[in-house]
Amino acid sequence: MNIIEAIRGRASTRAFLDRPVERETIEAILEAARWAPSGGNTQPWEVAVVTGDLKKEIGDRMVEALRSGDKGNADYQYYAHRFPEPFRTRRFTCGMALYDALGIARSDKEARGQQWEQNYHGFGAPVELYFFVDEALEMGSWVDTGMFIQTVLLAARAYDLETCPQAALAEYPDIVRDVLNIPCGKKLVCGLALGYPDREAPVNNYRTERAPVDEFTRWY
Repeated sequence: MNIIEAIRGRASTRAFLDRPVERETIEAILEAARWAPSGGNTQPWEVAVVTGDLKKEIGDRMVEALRSGDKGNADYQYYAHRFPEPFRTRRFTCGMALYDALGIARSDKEARGQQWEQNYHGFGAPVELYFFVDEALEMGSWVDTGMFIQTVLLAARAYDLETCPQAALAEYPDIVRDVLNIPCGKKLVCGLALGYPDREAPVNNYRTERAPVDEFTRWY
């Protein structure tokens, strides 16, 4: 698989096989990703690799918090409070494509809620990665960490693994820091589900559209 194939073929995976991922494979992915660029070579990213009982505990506590009415206390505002066009339509269309693939009607709030809760267990992936940035750093370091995360996504595909980067896993950062004993000065950027994909699952067999180059590019 060349790099263009890896980029074009990557998609957020939401159904995984019950198959463990070897530590050596995860280390190889991170070994590749560590060559991602960063301003002044600061390499601001920090990664927590979580599996097994701790992964389940984080997910269980997040679901419990959601059901209690706790809307979370993310370390930053990920989504806009109000989306202008064309962003509003793109986001709506993305959500509808997901639920159509799952066969869940827009009016079925219970089924939609159950599907949403799967976010907090990484959709059954055996591994979750959590990405942190030190609170002393500024927005540029968050941009750098985004480039690092994208490199993880692509490197994973070299090992027949797929991923799902998840803002939902950053909605309750205090839970993650508490379970993993991480200092509060480390700000949680996002989580990432990692595993071998269930390629037969309908949820993994739809694709969202992308705007053509001419729609987002101006030539000067």
